[in-house]
Amino acid sequence: MGWWRRLVRARIDLAVAGAARPDPLGEDVAFQLPLDVSLAVPQMGELVRLLPDPAPADVAELDRLRALDDRLASYERGVTDALARATDSLISRLADDPTSGGDLLAGPPTRR
Repeated sequence: MGWWRRLVRARIDLAVAGAARPDPLGEDVAFQLPLDVSLAVPQMGELVRLLPDPAPADVAELDRLRALDDRLASYERGVTDALARATDSLISRLADDPTSGGDLLAGPPTRR
C-alpha cells in the first residue's frame, strides 16, 4: 500500500509542478557558491523536460488524487492497527500460556 501512496503522491506532485513550474535551479545562489558547484547545476531545459506539459485536466484531477491518497492512508492505518491488535493478542496469549505457541502457529486464530 505504501507503494501505491507514493505513486499517487508523485502524480499530485507532477500535476502541481506542471501547472506551477519551479524557478530555475541555482540562479539565486550562483555567485555565492564555488565555481565548480555552480557549473554542476543541471540546465533548466534538462529539468523542464521531466515535467508534464501543463494540462488543466491534471489540475482538476488534484481533488480526486488527494481523496484517493486519503483513502489509501485510511486503509494503511487500518492494516497497521489490525496488525498491532493481532500482535498484542498473540503476546497476551503467549504470556498467559507459554506452551501454547505451537497451537498458535498451527492454524488461524480463534476469536474469543
